[in-house]
Amino acid sequence: MPEKATVERARQAKRAGKSPTTQAGEFVREEIHHVREGKHGARSAKQAIAIGLSKARHAGVKLPPPPASATEGTKRSAKSAARAATGRSRKTSSRRSRATRQALKREPKAAASHQALARQAKSAARRRPASARKASARKAARTRVRRPKS
Repeated sequence: MPEKATVERARQAKRAGKSPTTQAGEFVREEIHHVREGKHGARSAKQAIAIGLSKARHAGVKLPPPPASATEGTKRSAKSAARAATGRSRKTSSRRSRATRQALKREPKAAASHQALARQAKSAARRRPASARKASARKAARTRVRRPKS
């Protein structure tokens, strides 16, 4: 269950006209914090991000479906999470909920380290074409503050 503050920040982003991925970023950030503070672990940075995206879909963020290259299980769980957002679904059984939490607690906490996230970001960027990387670098450069030379 995402924290109220996270849901509110995501709603604020939606009102501001931000893209669904930006709205979902709030949930991913929350998940990274959970792993860092030791609430639970994750096998990899990718898994921590996936949990955040799943929470976002559950909360009603209209994220695009996973890519065609994703596994069947990933596609199925994304569809299920999106469906859960439409109406009030039945509460997860306490046994299942506890099993999930216990499994995550056994996972390592290093998945949310700066190093692991940097590695994930770099490998994700490598899969994108050079033109897309160049465009995002230009966009980042536009946000930099230009200080007058003293």
